[in-house]
Amino acid sequence: MEIKRNILLNPGPSTTTDKVKMAQVVPDICPREKEFRGLMNDLRADLVKIVHGDPEIFTSVLFCGSGTINIDVCLNSLLPEGKKILIVNNGAYSSRAAEVCSFYGLPYIDLKFNYDELPDMNMIEKALNDDPDIAIVYTTHNETGTGILNPIREIGDAAHRHNAVFIVDTTSTYAMRPINIEEDNIDFCMASAQKGLMAFTGLSFVIGRKSVIEASASYPKRSYYCNLFLQYDFFEKTGEMHFTPPVQTIYATLEALREYWAEGETAKWSRHTRVFNAIHKGLDELGFKDVIKREWQAGLVVSVIYPDDPNWDFEKIHDYCYERGYTIYPGKIASSNTFRLCALGAIDEPDIISFFDVLKEAMTHFGVSIPVKYSE
Repeated sequence: MEIKRNILLNPGPSTTTDKVKMAQVVPDICPREKEFRGLMNDLRADLVKIVHGDPEIFTSVLFCGSGTINIDVCLNSLLPEGKKILIVNNGAYSSRAAEVCSFYGLPYIDLKFNYDELPDMNMIEKALNDDPDIAIVYTTHNETGTGILNPIREIGDAAHRHNAVFIVDTTSTYAMRPINIEEDNIDFCMASAQKGLMAFTGLSFVIGRKSVIEASASYPKRSYYCNLFLQYDFFEKTGEMHFTPPVQTIYATLEALREYWAEGETAKWSRHTRVFNAIHKGLDELGFKDVIKREWQAGLVVSVIYPDDPNWDFEKIHDYCYERGYTIYPGKIASSNTFRLCALGAIDEPDIISFFDVLKEAMTHFGVSIPVKYSE
């Protein structure tokens, strides 16, 4: 079966291999069968292994949904009665965590930093010192809206010194940028199958400490479908998800995991780094500017400032590239006009070289100056 290959430079879903696509074509099966339960147990173990977690200490819990379901699950499930959440917030996805807290009426502190700056550890320490009721510290590893890499190891250390649980949104780093859950001082991390694993949307997962999940059984119940202990407990007792799992997506994810282990953590990260460097090389040759300092970038997302050119029209550029098999993505910074190019998925340096040939064609076609111009 011949499947057209598109190069997705958006921040997920990512470009997949044909084997992952075809892994969804399987005989129909009831997900309550022993055979399928065994597949999910293997999947859960592999998800912990990717972040080098001790299986005696850490587990993974699967949910149906996009990455946002993980934010919901962790925040509503892991907060004890009378305690607070400290959100270290320098971007759109940590802001989403604040929205979840607000929606549930959870007590939280929204410690905001500029979207183009690293969090100030002195301010984090002060917030923790000033409020002994903080039980959770939450942040995003790679803020996907900008590409900034947050200092999670240092934030986690501060959280643990103040007896707080540290939750990190690793949706756009998991299975790409190497993570060691204990060395990085993480208690809970999260991702979805369509990102670093290069599978499909519909399956998300939380990896975290069994002891904390089990303790949360006595915490206030704020959601039925999105309760971490209920889902974990059902897995432990039956080997199944509490509610119907995304069967075909799980088959695709299992194939994606086979490809992950075959490529290897180091080689995979090297490939993503090649792609990232090729993106920067192409942008530099065209004269584009980054939003985030190069040394602060996570190596997976580049947020690019629109040029000051009356002929620049992102939608037209997008459509020209899309028609030729390349997807670029708008920015997620409210105060700035930006677009993003991402080093995710089953792509490599030659794909980026080909993309920039198309981008140059698009810019020439619409009369955008090369190199691009900025007024400042």
